[in-house]
Amino acid sequence: MATQPNEVAAYDDAEKGTGTIILPPRAAVSLSPPKDEKEKDPSVFASPPEKKKVDAATAPPAKPAARPKRKVPRWVLWSLWFNTYRKFFTFCFTLNCVGIVLAETGHFPYAIDHLGSMLLGNLLFAILMRNEIFGRILYWFVNTFFAKWTPLKFRLGCTSVLQHLGGIHSGCALSGCLWLVMKVVDIFRNHQVNHDAILVMGVITNLAVLVSVLSAFPWVRNTHHNVFERHHRFIGWLGLACTWVFVILGNSYDPDTRQWDPSGFHLMSTQEFWFAAGMTVLIMLPWIFVREVPVEIEIPSPKVAILRFERGMQQGLLARVSRSSIMEYHAFGIISEGTHAKYHYLICGVQGDFTRSLVNDPPKTLWTRELKFAGVSNTSTLYHRGVRICTGTGIGAALSTCLQSPNWFLIWIGSDQEKTFGPTISGLIHRHIGPERLMLWDSKLRGGRPDTMKILKEAYYGWNAEVVFITSNYIGNSEIMQGCKEEGIPAFGTLWDF
Repeated sequence: MATQPNEVAAYDDAEKGTGTIILPPRAAVSLSPPKDEKEKDPSVFASPPEKKKVDAATAPPAKPAARPKRKVPRWVLWSLWFNTYRKFFTFCFTLNCVGIVLAETGHFPYAIDHLGSMLLGNLLFAILMRNEIFGRILYWFVNTFFAKWTPLKFRLGCTSVLQHLGGIHSGCALSGCLWLVMKVVDIFRNHQVNHDAILVMGVITNLAVLVSVLSAFPWVRNTHHNVFERHHRFIGWLGLACTWVFVILGNSYDPDTRQWDPSGFHLMSTQEFWFAAGMTVLIMLPWIFVREVPVEIEIPSPKVAILRFERGMQQGLLARVSRSSIMEYHAFGIISEGTHAKYHYLICGVQGDFTRSLVNDPPKTLWTRELKFAGVSNTSTLYHRGVRICTGTGIGAALSTCLQSPNWFLIWIGSDQEKTFGPTISGLIHRHIGPERLMLWDSKLRGGRPDTMKILKEAYYGWNAEVVFITSNYIGNSEIMQGCKEEGIPAFGTLWDF
């Protein structure tokens, strides 16, 4: 989502740092960019000049002057707002609304005769778009068959489609609700030939599905995560159970003879039965991979917890972890040196109750899904070279790409990175990422955050990159996306599932 032009980037607690320690030179900045880039602006890549020792209590570092607010062109704001997610949502929802209007006016005979199929088909497709296994298959297919040799625009399109599949999920889910309402209304119109049990189950199913869908609206999901999770998951499961009862009753009752057909052969021959079966399988599959696994927690600072799990992972994956087997799952980017590695890591910035409990009461085990889901970074293999820019805890989602591929340049902006995030993360960076493709900006040592677009443009053109991946907070992500759009730099940022 695009931010307003007068918004200024902000950092979370982990990005602000917790102490006054000065990082070793290599951890503070990148070294040795291309020679011509150094000559353009030595202040961007060179180490900061050494400072004379002063009493920190009497001479605190001066704050840099605030940069003037930048006016963002309206076409940039519009193009970022109406992204692929909203295009998918608009297409799916509009197409279904047209179908509903045609059906209501008698011009769509199939939908009139198969209202159950229309609503369950939409809900099935919505669930499919959020299924981890289906997502991993899509990412594997695209990364295997289209990497590097296809035109850049095509590869960028593939990344955009994979990143914004949630637009199809939202569009079909909301459309399914409308078809369900239409189905129940149709039953009440013909209540004289329908059994009361079908009417009651239609209303209950409608209410359950509506609550599940409404609980996923952005305001609820982003500000009341536990409310969203409980209602979307458990009321959603209740809605699935009610859907089964609704399908069985509706297809077992003959309105002409006013008799029930106890035979299952007719039921199994209907589209509604197989759509409901598909929904059930897709919902159950990810939970088959839930396991309670041992975890070691490193707490380098009160702002961050580093979780270490056994086995290595490919880059671009995210993990969901929880203290409970079915409740309060939180997603974090996975850091790993590769599938051959002994461990993988999650960086959890202390912001909410769950992450705070990891610091205050570190567990010995956590629940997770062994099958991880893919994020946008997983498509980094499509490109010859790229830039990965992140701030603060965003390093958790960004680092694996640069650890596992020598073709990616890392820019990490934060404060007191080594003290805040500890030796484990800095050790991974220094062992695997050469100084020629590394830029670490310590905002405390350098007296403030950088001109982000300036260093990003120099890295992008100097590294001869094809794409930029961004992981930052909402405002920082919006600012960088706006700058890249104006500059004509292909970029993909963090999503908040609109």
